[in-house]
Amino acid sequence: MKLLDLDLQFFAQEKTEKATPKKRRDSRKKGQVAKSQDVNTAILLLMVFILLLFMGQFLNRSFTGIYVNSFTEYIHQDLTIPVLQDILLETTAETLKVLAPIMAAAIVAGVGANLLQIGFLFTVEPLKFDLKKIDPIKGAKKIFSVRALVELVKSLLKISVIGFVTFFVLWLNKDDMLMLALKSADQSIAFFGQTTLAMGIAASLALLVISVFDYAYQRYDYEKNIRMSKQDIKDEHKNIEGDPLIKSKIKERQRQMSMQRMMSEVPEADVVITNPTHYSVAIKYDEDQFDAPFVVAKGVDYIALKIREVAKAHDIAIVENRQLARGLYHDVEIGEEIHEEFFQAVAEVLAYVYRMEQRNVKQ
Repeated sequence: MKLLDLDLQFFAQEKTEKATPKKRRDSRKKGQVAKSQDVNTAILLLMVFILLLFMGQFLNRSFTGIYVNSFTEYIHQDLTIPVLQDILLETTAETLKVLAPIMAAAIVAGVGANLLQIGFLFTVEPLKFDLKKIDPIKGAKKIFSVRALVELVKSLLKISVIGFVTFFVLWLNKDDMLMLALKSADQSIAFFGQTTLAMGIAASLALLVISVFDYAYQRYDYEKNIRMSKQDIKDEHKNIEGDPLIKSKIKERQRQMSMQRMMSEVPEADVVITNPTHYSVAIKYDEDQFDAPFVVAKGVDYIALKIREVAKAHDIAIVENRQLARGLYHDVEIGEEIHEEFFQAVAEVLAYVYRMEQRNVKQ
């Protein structure tokens, strides 16, 4: 029997269930999302190399201009601290003009790649200091884990694929490369620039293809890590709905407050109609508030007894009418006007009560 209980506990704790929406939200707040860094790298490199493809002439003119300016103007100036400061500022400004579009493209590509994968997310949870992150035992487990093996295989695959792609581009241009000794410096620089761009774009596209599979794996690994056990789902549901014991106490307190409010209305009633022991319904007629008599309190057994006790304490008339008491209790809610089928019976009861009150006043 104990073995059976242990088996049941084991299966209850085994994480076999998909994560609930709340668990996904909590994980996202902690920065735990399905994200492939290869997607960011591939998109960033592809954007930068494409931009370089269209900015080649501009970059050539800009850097050549800085070089020429350095050896035609700066070289003839006196070597003083103010002059050196001016040269440094001018050179830095020109360099920033050239690199600014590339840096902007890299930032846009990086942000866009993140938005493409996880949408907008701002959290500082991963930056918080946690001693568990420097635990040597957990660190060793990560090194020799299945995930580490997958990352190793993935890295070797990326190196192999990108190495093959870049070598293939060079192989296609081997004839032109062998003829560089017969070409001018400008032609050689142009060849190396074009070949580098071709290698960069081809490698970026290859990495982008690999990143698609890596993102699929990251999604699978993320879903696996946030799986929940049946007990986790029960505990989460309990936390959302509240502890049953606390809920029952809250409901009991609400019932008590409701009964107290109801009992406070009994002294204002015109008559209490009873069963005579099991049912009690307090009726009031106020033409300024309702067009017809309405129920101010009702109850069965103990509550019915309390209604009769309050009515006696405040000299409220108590009339026995079993059928009417049952009908009003089951069909009319507290604070609601009586239904049309009870008009005649209630009117007769109220008329009887008013007559009795008039007699008492005369006596």
